[in-house]
Amino acid sequence: MTLGGGYLLPSREGTQIAALGLGITTKADGKATRDAYSLFEYAIPPETDGPPLHTHTREDESFVCLAGRLDVTLGDQAYVLELGDYLYLPRDVPHAFRNPYGEESRVISVVSPAGLERYYQALAELPPGPKDLSKIKGIMDDFGIVLDLQPGER
Repeated sequence: MTLGGGYLLPSREGTQIAALGLGITTKADGKATRDAYSLFEYAIPPETDGPPLHTHTREDESFVCLAGRLDVTLGDQAYVLELGDYLYLPRDVPHAFRNPYGEESRVISVVSPAGLERYYQALAELPPGPKDLSKIKGIMDDFGIVLDLQPGER
């Protein structure tokens, strides 16, 4: 039963976007939420890094850990998210995440306002092969995301 356009999506169901070597499932996008927020389910394989250190200038994020553990750097703080943990990642604060552990991590991410789904789709349209940081940086620039490369990452 749906009320006022509501809907149910079981775990791992939604619109799949293959970007950055992560399993990204869009559960709600701007169209579904009147641009209030987007909601994603991330599946981060074992021993996988997420995006390099970066800063969102347009949106805030929140993570809720559903399974496994996830290392998150937020500003100058390091966190290990475990089952049920919540972390707020405000705009204009650099952050990165990775799963250095031997099991998959799963995270729900709420991003406000909506629109990050378009960024992920642009990344997914990059040709397969090694990551070209200059192309990734160009896409990030288009979406108000600043790539904070460390020395030796260029």
